[in-house]
Amino acid sequence: MTETPETCPDRLSSLMARFTLSVSPAPVGTGNLIVLATQDGTADHALLCLRGKALHSGERAPLLSARVDWGGVANPLASALPDPVRVDLRQDAEGATLIRLLQAEITGPRCGSASVIARLTEVLIVRMLRDCIASGSATPGLLAGLADPRLSRAIVAIHDQPEKTWLNDDLAVIAGLSLSRFADLFTVTMGETPGAYARRWRLLLARQDLARGQRVERVAHRYGYGSAEGFSRAYRQHFGTAPIAERKRHSA
Repeated sequence: MTETPETCPDRLSSLMARFTLSVSPAPVGTGNLIVLATQDGTADHALLCLRGKALHSGERAPLLSARVDWGGVANPLASALPDPVRVDLRQDAEGATLIRLLQAEITGPRCGSASVIARLTEVLIVRMLRDCIASGSATPGLLAGLADPRLSRAIVAIHDQPEKTWLNDDLAVIAGLSLSRFADLFTVTMGETPGAYARRWRLLLARQDLARGQRVERVAHRYGYGSAEGFSRAYRQHFGTAPIAERKRHSA
């Protein structure tokens, strides 16, 4: 099936909005994003590990070394990506152009260079993520789900409206599948049921809000829970701690 803007939803924007992507230059051996070059200095490969592991370039000096954070293991896409993500820049003219722009900013810093470097690196990372999603994954999880043009529509709906109590019937319609086919395909591809994924996504976002100091009652209401007590039970069952404890831990 050929994907068009009408059939393929934006699979990254919700995740980009919910989990802040931050980029900063890092010494070689401490960054989790590096760009390697051939002997003549041409960009060769880009390597990215969003689970926080430092990457080493071996015998080759990298053109770029940066530290990237995108929510760590709390981000379901970051935790589903290969370790590391590898992109061949020899086959990606636009990616190679980004690297040249980055090199110019790094080697000849001017006013605003820090901001430009961060933005260009973010664009490079988004391109790497697009390639990963397009390639899919043989392992059940979010990457495999987003790579499926039918399931991705349902997954994006869950991401966009975490407060909604999603029924399989509604998600099956969004995916354009029969109820039984949707439920089976989602579970096999994602490694969990639609309801389990929707609950996990909702609670991940709730934990972020609690870490920012927001009140339990407000967070419960935002994500569609009928009461703070019901939210607290669901939160404790999933994370093993009470939401009020999470809030206090970050406000201390």
